[in-house]
Amino acid sequence: MKLTVLTENTASGYYTAEHGLSYFIEYENKNILFDTGHTDVFLRNAKKLNIDVDTAEIVVLSHGHWDHGNGLKYLKNKKLICHPNCFIKRYRKNDSFNIGLDLSYAELKKRFKILVSREPYYISENIIFLGEIPRINSFEAQTTTFIDENRNDDFIIDDSALVIIINDEFVVVSGCAHSGICNIVEYAKKITGMKKVKVVIGGFHLIENNNQTKKTIKYFKEQNISQIFPSHCTKFPALVAFYNEFQIKQVTTGMIFNF
Repeated sequence: MKLTVLTENTASGYYTAEHGLSYFIEYENKNILFDTGHTDVFLRNAKKLNIDVDTAEIVVLSHGHWDHGNGLKYLKNKKLICHPNCFIKRYRKNDSFNIGLDLSYAELKKRFKILVSREPYYISENIIFLGEIPRINSFEAQTTTFIDENRNDDFIIDDSALVIIINDEFVVVSGCAHSGICNIVEYAKKITGMKKVKVVIGGFHLIENNNQTKKTIKYFKEQNISQIFPSHCTKFPALVAFYNEFQIKQVTTGMIFNF
């Protein structure tokens, strides 16, 4: 499995950064674009990396936030896989700026073949879109700073992830982990029936070195995960805590991972 970072919060070398996330995944003769950031940065970085994004027939949207899906406006004629709640308008509680997608469902339907699923969807035998993540532990996804278009608390139930099976292990690719990165890993174990987690990469949505961060680190240590790459929405205090435990490498634009 090869994963190339097209968009990240942190720049490196000749590659541009923005607040967002986009990965180009190559595995078993399939090319998948996982999220798009919010501008055409993912396309510009792909060009510098000699990656033809058009070879990806499938786009997976981790959830319906601007920094993960507004880059969709630069694509068309692909299958778009996501949770059905990805298309609602959404806001922070303290302002009125829509942080959902720029394009409506109707507009996106003109550009893509949309497949929505709350249940796990098998892109192939070894590549799974997890759908809606059960929130089973007591330390993740307990509060929210967001509201939806009806002014109700928005817990971002559309937040999902990809699972990629490699031999007798699996890789978890997360966009933002609003549903909780530990919840995601546990659901991946349940769906695959496998216990060995090879890699967890992506946004962990951890801000401080607080109780949630400490319990997440404890969980990861108990799972004996081979490689951990928190990125994007994982803020500096949490990254420091992860570095102290796992000597993590910072994820930046243009990085290439082979798992």
